[in-house]
Amino acid sequence: MKASDLFVRALEAEGVEYVFGIPGEENLDMLESLRGSKIQLILTRHEQAAGFMAATYGRLTGKSGVCLATLGPGATNLVTAAAYAQLGGMPMVMITGQKPIKSSKQGQFQIINIVDMMRPLTKYTKTIVGGDYVPAYVREAFRLSEEERPGATHLEFPEDIAREHSAMPVLDISYQRRPIAEEKAIRKAAEAIASSRKPLLLIGAGANRKLTSKMLRKFVEKLGIPAITTQMGKGVIDESGPHFIGNTALSDGDFIHRTIEQADLIINVGHDVVEKPPFFMRPGGPEVVHINFNAAQVDPVYFPQIEVIGDIANSLWQLQEHLEPQEHWSFSDAHRIRAALQKHIEEGSSADTFPIRPQRLVRDVREVMPEKGVIALDNGMFKIWFARNYPAYFPNTVLLDNALATMGAGLPSAMAAKLVCPDRRVVAICGDGGFMMNSQEIETAVRLKLDLIVLILRDDAYGMIKWKQSMMGLKNFGLDFTNPDFVAYAKSYGAEGHRIQATDELKPMIEKCCREGGVHLIEVPMDYSHNDRILNHEIKDLASKL
Repeated sequence: MKASDLFVRALEAEGVEYVFGIPGEENLDMLESLRGSKIQLILTRHEQAAGFMAATYGRLTGKSGVCLATLGPGATNLVTAAAYAQLGGMPMVMITGQKPIKSSKQGQFQIINIVDMMRPLTKYTKTIVGGDYVPAYVREAFRLSEEERPGATHLEFPEDIAREHSAMPVLDISYQRRPIAEEKAIRKAAEAIASSRKPLLLIGAGANRKLTSKMLRKFVEKLGIPAITTQMGKGVIDESGPHFIGNTALSDGDFIHRTIEQADLIINVGHDVVEKPPFFMRPGGPEVVHINFNAAQVDPVYFPQIEVIGDIANSLWQLQEHLEPQEHWSFSDAHRIRAALQKHIEEGSSADTFPIRPQRLVRDVREVMPEKGVIALDNGMFKIWFARNYPAYFPNTVLLDNALATMGAGLPSAMAAKLVCPDRRVVAICGDGGFMMNSQEIETAVRLKLDLIVLILRDDAYGMIKWKQSMMGLKNFGLDFTNPDFVAYAKSYGAEGHRIQATDELKPMIEKCCREGGVHLIEVPMDYSHNDRILNHEIKDLASKL
């Protein structure tokens, strides 16, 4: 069997549904092998977008997303996506081509050391140096990609090796149960929780697994312990429930941080220091119980006193068996803070001024999205507002990246979400800056006949950096730009384009686009002029009085 055929057979054995990417001449044998496979090739317009789609597929399914690129510039274009998957804990396997390694007549043309380039960005990177290595290397790439903590792996497949013949069989896939926490660690954590006065749950990205979410919801329902989430932990528990306090969208000074300050013990489930820290540990501060698949990465701001290492869902089940609600637990402060936070979130959400304010935008989007509808957020100023103000009811219904926090991922992530969840309403929410970084993928979405809505939040600037610039007391400089006519731009790709001209047009427009189907871009002019007053001053002032 030709090695490229063997490679595709190995991908089929791993349950691969899609390969996202752009082939080059070094991948042509692989492409021919894919042609006869049940695996669907999703041809994108940029390798970075292919990587974002593969990573999001991994995030949503727990199975490795696969992306394909050629050598040289095709491979280098996967670098940002590799970091996105690696930092975000998303399983992804990258396949890149290479010139013949046994006899090449093209010297060093287009050749760079991709394996060394990928090494600091992946869990595993290898060049396949013979056809007989294909089954083992593919199995190892998928195993390590999906093993906790998930991340990116990479295989380089030279074109002469792809043409070799091999009699090696595809390897059987062995599914292993994750290790569970030792009983002593469970008992110690349970004793600390039971003896605390004001315990607080903090839920991070590592808890964003189906079974973990189920166990966390039972844990909270039984014990009534208040819960907060990181940005990437949104939706792990039902954020409309009475025990959910809020999201750590801002770095500090928000209402939610008053809850952290008043807690005497934080039960930190699934968070690690790759995510933007939701709190800083200080000597004399609350005790921290670290519950995760892996031991804590000790950091100047994070050094937990108790660690429960093993399958998170099982750890929560064991803890729940050891614990009962305690009479001395006091949650009145947390619930008082929750009420104040909800009141503040409501303020401004009814403003009908135009351009639209972010509070109103978030409210209107929430009202038109079904409970299991998916919003995919690019990176920008609006991400803070959605993390803070948008209640998520189910895991992975708010796709955002607060690990690498890259721009340009919103549209590709939404496209992957629609492929994985074809029956759900999916909306990409992008700033004008982030959208234009991968806007060419509108053609891909149209070609795939996706039903997809893209909100382009236009403020004609890199708004988050302008906000930071203002925070530092610096003058506005170097961050403003002009935009194309987004309505005409959408139509040039075969999509539908719309522009709202009054705030109350947004909800009806989204509903109209959903009814019509297809790909729709909606330009939404934004008013961010209140960011500094609200986020930098008003919130901190109100929170300090709680």
